[in-house]
Order: sequence, then structure tokens, then C-alpha cells
Amino acid sequence: MVDLIVKKSKIHGKGVFANRDFKKGEAVIRYNLKPLTKEEFNNLPDSEKHFISFREGKYWLFNSPERYVNHSCEPNVNPNFEDKCDFAVKDINEGEEIVTDYRKDDVPGLNMKCHCKTKGCKKIITNYSERIN
Repeated sequence: MVDLIVKKSKIHGKGVFANRDFKKGEAVIRYNLKPLTKEEFNNLPDSEKHFISFREGKYWLFNSPERYVNHSCEPNVNPNFEDKCDFAVKDINEGEEIVTDYRKDDVPGLNMKCHCKTKGCKKIITNYSERIN
């Protein structure tokens, strides 16, 4: 059985959904990352730059399914870049969309309107390094 499926999201575009229950603390998504040089990053089309993280002095391109995890101001997973996966911060039910807080990652140029519609929605999402500069 496939643990995750990508399909249309009510939050934005495509999303990743649990195809089984996950327990709090369980690894939900293992990243399939591709490291890029600055030149490779600069040559990417803008549509692909949305799927980039900058860590360890490198640009990392997220592939499917992790590239389709949408942002929420009330996430059900947290990223752990050292282990290259997202861990459940609460129990996740089958059919539930997997969502993370983009502000916890270093996404170059992150500045977007939030569509999560949660009670604690921040409305605008920017990455940490841009908030302190």
C-alpha cells in the first residue's frame, strides 16, 4: 500500500494526503532531494524555484511527493532536514492533508499569501531569515 497520495488540495493546487493513519512522532515523508549548485538554481524556471530549500550552503530541489506538501499555520508535520523527512506532530488520519509550516524552512524569496484558513493563520508567509533582515 502507498502511504501517501498526491491529489487536488482545498488549500492550494496539489497536496499530499495520508493514505493510512500516522501516529505522532512517526516519519510521514522521506525527502528525495537533489542538491543544486547556485548556477543550477539560477537557471531553474520560476515554477521550479517554489520547490527549493537552502540548507547546509546548498540549494535542494524537492521532488514528488514532498514538493506538494502545502503550508499551514497549524501544521500536522514538522520538517527535520538532518533526517531528511517530515515527522507527525500529532496523529494524522487517513485522508487528511499533510501540511507543514513553510516558515520553518529556508525557502529563498519566500513571500506568499497564506491559504490555510486556520484560526491562527498569519495571512502572509515569509521565511525566518527575511523576517530578521
